[in-house]
Amino acid sequence: MTEQHKKSSLAALTLAAIGIVYGDIGTSPLYTLKTIFDPEHGLALSEANLLGIISLIFWGLTIIVSLKYVTLVLRADNRGEGGIMALMALALNSVSKAAPRWHFPLMLLGVFGATMFYGDSVITPAISVLGAIEGLEVAAPGLGQYIVPLTIIVLISLYAMQRHGTAGIGRFFGPVMVLWFAALAIMGVINIIEAPQILAALNPLHALRFMYENRMIAFVAIGAVVLALTGAEALYADMGHFGKQPIRAAWFIIVFPALALNYLGQGALLLTHPGTVDNPFFHQLGDWAVYPLVILSTAAAVIASQATISGTFSMTKQAIALGLLPRMRILHTSATEIGQIYIPAVNWLQLIVVLLAVVGFGSSDKLAGAYGIAVTATMLATTVLTFFVIRYRWHLPLALCIGATGLFLTLDIALFSASTLKLFHGGWFPLLLGVVLFTVMLTWKRGRQLVFENLQKHAIPLEDFLASLFVAPPTRVYGTAIFMRGESDGVPHALLHNLSHNKVLHERVVFVTVHIVEEPYVAAADQAKITDLGHQCYQLNIYYGFKDEPDIPRVMQLCERLGLPFEMMETSFFIARQTVISAPGQGMATWREHLFVAMSRNARGAADYYQIPPNRVIELGTQVEI
Repeated sequence: MTEQHKKSSLAALTLAAIGIVYGDIGTSPLYTLKTIFDPEHGLALSEANLLGIISLIFWGLTIIVSLKYVTLVLRADNRGEGGIMALMALALNSVSKAAPRWHFPLMLLGVFGATMFYGDSVITPAISVLGAIEGLEVAAPGLGQYIVPLTIIVLISLYAMQRHGTAGIGRFFGPVMVLWFAALAIMGVINIIEAPQILAALNPLHALRFMYENRMIAFVAIGAVVLALTGAEALYADMGHFGKQPIRAAWFIIVFPALALNYLGQGALLLTHPGTVDNPFFHQLGDWAVYPLVILSTAAAVIASQATISGTFSMTKQAIALGLLPRMRILHTSATEIGQIYIPAVNWLQLIVVLLAVVGFGSSDKLAGAYGIAVTATMLATTVLTFFVIRYRWHLPLALCIGATGLFLTLDIALFSASTLKLFHGGWFPLLLGVVLFTVMLTWKRGRQLVFENLQKHAIPLEDFLASLFVAPPTRVYGTAIFMRGESDGVPHALLHNLSHNKVLHERVVFVTVHIVEEPYVAAADQAKITDLGHQCYQLNIYYGFKDEPDIPRVMQLCERLGLPFEMMETSFFIARQTVISAPGQGMATWREHLFVAMSRNARGAADYYQIPPNRVIELGTQVEI
């Protein structure tokens, strides 16, 4: 690739990153300062307080986003992939041999961080769209009663279009967000010129003085300052789509300067016009600009929401692969981009919860308390997992690891603690959602483990079984039979049923076992490994990363180069459909067993999930007690 092509490619990826990655943090100026100076917080609007708050926001963006995420965390990639699930898999992989005692706690922490990400992805669409449409109240106070209904219409339209994918409109995301950040910067500069004394807020001493002089009120205010940092996790989560360089370029060249200028500009506006504190964002250019800003900010809010919705689909797909959620129906919305997926069950469940948040809270101010806990909890989990990666994977000295993450951990704990003050003012919402999802994920993981243990208990070793079977071999019939077999399982139940009822064995028998590794992708050349078991029987091990697309027929095509060609029309897939039964006095608590049984019965079938042609599948039932 020529130097010119590299530059044009970087520019294109940077533009795309601005559209997808920075929608969430880019819409924070809509509601951050309005929420901080909400009368409920008891923070007086004075010049000293204003300089302290703007200084906190600026240095928060510098330390948390620029240093922690853009500089450090982006380096902790899992084969180019980011996000809390990828980081958890990387951390687990790092400690599996060096410090196995940390494996289970880190798994719990990663699952907790993921459930908080789900909470974030529910609140982002609600607060962003509400915050944008609340601008109507600035233009005409009588329109306030229409804010919630209009927000509901926008959100229902957004979720309804998910099944069509974003390929058609995605190309406009980048330019719209560039226009948005340009507007933020211009408005900021105009207001800074009116009150240049706001630039004193760039001195961190104002932040420290504010914290020292206000103590408890400052601690409460920090819980709202967190709103300026929402979306930082998206930088890391979307790394696999764009790469580190475009994300870093977009942040330092466009996003950070625009955000810093706008927060300074809003601060300058409040210095000269304290009466605009009810909604400083929409007052920045005067009354004439309110309606254009409502339109532009609504577009930016929709783009921010789209990024979190897509992120939820991606997170769910990873959780399914890692055995934390049951298999679900996953549809691809793009013929060229494998990452563009749509999960109907997640889409409609998320919409219901988002609408409940909009109707229940009714305004961006009231949702702000809920937002802070979700964001800071995920940040805290990310910092802890990053420590284990740099210590046990990068093998850096302990003192350096503590130094690299200690400051961020201290700040994350402070931000999370401040956010918990809002526990009874909305903070309970993401925590409740997180607890429900945490319970579901751990129940599914534990239930699958119990099923595995039960099957292991009654398993017949495959090699011994085949040796005895061919002492007096059954009748062999034409074609190939494929039997799905779990990791470390014995003889598949489907094979036993087939021999018991049909008294025949196909001339070629292949046992297929799917392994999910703690890496995002496995190269196509490494996805299939074949072991010859004799008598035309083979063990085919298939390896997928947690972001790979499970497609067994495609892997079977790759087997030809390994000496095991398949003719699909002569191949039958025998799959045992497990019916899980809750047995009292074993395994989990009764209510958890019933939850697992319900999820198991509604899980997507293995044949569908692995894209096996339905006309080649023979299902045989089997019961498993847990």
